Amino acid sequence: MLQENTGPKIVNTPTSVERAVSPVPAEDVARQHQLIERELHEAIERVLPSGRYVMGPELAAFEQEYAAFCGTRYAIGVSNGTDALHLALLACGIGPGDEVITVPNTYIATAFAITYVGATPVFVDVEADTFNMNPHLLEAAITERTRAIIPVHLYGQPCEMEPILAIARRHGLRVIEDAAHAHGSYYHEAATGSLGDLGCFSFYPTKTFGALGDAGAIVTNDGALDERIRQLRYMGQKVKHHHEIPGYQKRMDEIQAAMLRVKLRYLNGWIARRQAIAARYRELLADVGEAQFVLPYVAPQRTHAYYLYTVLAPRRDELRDYLATREIGTQIIYPVLVPDQPAYRDQPFRCEPIPVARSLVEQILCLPMFPELHDDEIERVCTAIHEFYSASS
Repeated sequence: MLQENTGPKIVNTPTSVERAVSPVPAEDVARQHQLIERELHEAIERVLPSGRYVMGPELAAFEQEYAAFCGTRYAIGVSNGTDALHLALLACGIGPGDEVITVPNTYIATAFAITYVGATPVFVDVEADTFNMNPHLLEAAITERTRAIIPVHLYGQPCEMEPILAIARRHGLRVIEDAAHAHGSYYHEAATGSLGDLGCFSFYPTKTFGALGDAGAIVTNDGALDERIRQLRYMGQKVKHHHEIPGYQKRMDEIQAAMLRVKLRYLNGWIARRQAIAARYRELLADVGEAQFVLPYVAPQRTHAYYLYTVLAPRRDELRDYLATREIGTQIIYPVLVPDQPAYRDQPFRCEPIPVARSLVEQILCLPMFPELHDDEIERVCTAIHEFYSASS
């Protein structure tokens, strides 16, 4: 059984004048790795003498442990989150002539995976408060070519999955969760990734649960899909040198698996710290005023893991520039909607009316958010935001 660790102690007071006035980064994975550096080195040193660097015991152990974390029967370690989505679509038999419904305000990999298999992405609008897929718009977007729905749990908050799943069942559609932002998020006490037919995760280094390089995973409760994905990720073979179907080299390597096993022990503690940071932001920024600055909304019966702390600011660019003068980092995730990307000028897609997504993309701003963010840094961010609105009121 995986033993949980709540995480290394995070120092929340300045250790020097220099640190107190140093820049506040939007994200900083180096701080986390410094806290667990010894364990990460031990994991690497465990793998190196073994001579097994691909498809070995570390990957097998990680898959078992991550499945337990997600509450699923199976987890399949793959090369990255984009490949997770690609393999999931292939395993569901989706290809040329098919349509897959998703959202326009996601990372382009969600749509690219659909394009890779020869299917057509169909974009529907999102909810104004959660920024996630609006289930009420799904039925109108379904055609005789629709084969699947990919809801994206954006910024760490789960989508409204019950109606999405109900619509999928009525129309015989697959549901593939893009949970790249949502490790450790819960919808009605069920972990993201465990709700649809398949759940796809990215372990890109800056994610809530990140590798020290590229890695990803697919989780499922369906034994047939699990077997199919394992075959697809390793050159179409079940038995070595017997290639039954065209496959790929999309495996997670042993060193990444070993390091992820270390970090998995700390993940719940890191998520709890993110939630504490979000609560502190809410406390300190509650009086800014919603006409100028809207804090993240968490829908009922959902647990937000706060991969990103994303606010709405009508004067977003001015605020971002002001924070930069105070050496406070921010991000805009994502600044261009997928159907507006140059890559889709010559690629087929269908886009339903998306007025909400278009309005949000001009206002979204991600404040600093990572577990090792210090309390005094949070206060600096909030003080600067108050100064901006006070000076301009």
